[in-house]
Amino acid sequence: MNNFLKWIIYALIAVAVLVLGYQFFTKTGVFEQRLSPPKTVAFKVDDLNLEVFYNRPSKRDREVFGALVPFNQVWRTGANEATTFETNQDLTVQGMYLPKGKYTIWTVPMEDTWKVMFNSKQYEWGVNEKMEPMWDPNFDVIEAEVPVKDLDKPVEQFTIAFDNSTDDLKMTMAWDDVKIEIPLNR
Repeated sequence: MNNFLKWIIYALIAVAVLVLGYQFFTKTGVFEQRLSPPKTVAFKVDDLNLEVFYNRPSKRDREVFGALVPFNQVWRTGANEATTFETNQDLTVQGMYLPKGKYTIWTVPMEDTWKVMFNSKQYEWGVNEKMEPMWDPNFDVIEAEVPVKDLDKPVEQFTIAFDNSTDDLKMTMAWDDVKIEIPLNR
């Protein structure tokens, strides 16, 4: 093969690598930071393993609940992809049975309480092209209602965490000036 043809092949390979590399790095957020970055929270105690995947929108000087996130409407509970919850053991939530498995979490924020739904259907995204939640209530396994706790200090980024500080396991959600706690029992 002559040298000119070799150089053309090498140049084409280099261009292909650069294009693919650019697409990879920009889509995964290396060059572009997402406004609502993804987060995975894991909790392990004894033989119980819990994991939540969600995206963390920020307050950014906006009124959140009752405005950005309307009251009395289903919310995808975060941003972008639907929030998922996975447990390797059966649980109870407010006395209701939740079999081990993977669920999407949907909420209905209200002024004094929130409804929290564990849904057995897996959704590719949290909302459709009209920005309506993709939630299908026919797949709800549990719907619990929990009280809202007012916070003294606002939380800038939506946060889901596990709290087992009193041997009374709860999954918490906090954003802006509110927090909820969902009791999880084995």
